[in-house]
Amino acid sequence: MSLFDILFGRTKPVESKIERLFAIATAQVSLETMVGLVPAGSAGICFKPVTSSQFQEVRSDLEGLLKISSQATRSIVRLESDAYGFTWVVVEDDQFEDLVSTVHACTTTLQDQGFGGQILAAVFRFRRTHEGTEPLPGASDRTDVYWIYNYKRGKFYPFAPRGTNHDRDNAMELRLGAVMQKELPIEPETDLWYALWGLPV
Repeated sequence: MSLFDILFGRTKPVESKIERLFAIATAQVSLETMVGLVPAGSAGICFKPVTSSQFQEVRSDLEGLLKISSQATRSIVRLESDAYGFTWVVVEDDQFEDLVSTVHACTTTLQDQGFGGQILAAVFRFRRTHEGTEPLPGASDRTDVYWIYNYKRGKFYPFAPRGTNHDRDNAMELRLGAVMQKELPIEPETDLWYALWGLPV
């Protein structure tokens, strides 16, 4: 897709697995009422460029295109790199539906610019609230929980890091997955619930 296609709203067909990303928007109310999770206003797309030199050549143009992708929602979008060499499109927006829409639009832009094969996951950050909900295992020592969308699988799974020593609360993750399986396309193979450490989201 060219710059003019984006400016004038012309789009290419998007794979159905990408469209399943929108399930997180429709599940927002259930996430809050059933498991006490509220959006934290940030999300990210993790991808690995083919080579660092290739990416540096297109980084400036890509940043411009991503900002165009986010104009409709007025979300804040920036590129960051993590400690493991992965590149992130970090999106910030207090309106959760706009946040999800911007993540989808930026994903489409990355695909159209040739990075489709390198896109790994989208991550949505949530905060734990204890009001009016049944306590979840281990919830007292953590405020952040992440819902990760695996683009290649078209599935979501929860990630509940605990502390700074690469420790995660598996019991809480399993409970969240079980409770939300009617609301979200949950990854059935728990060995594919990969941890993402050092998230810039």
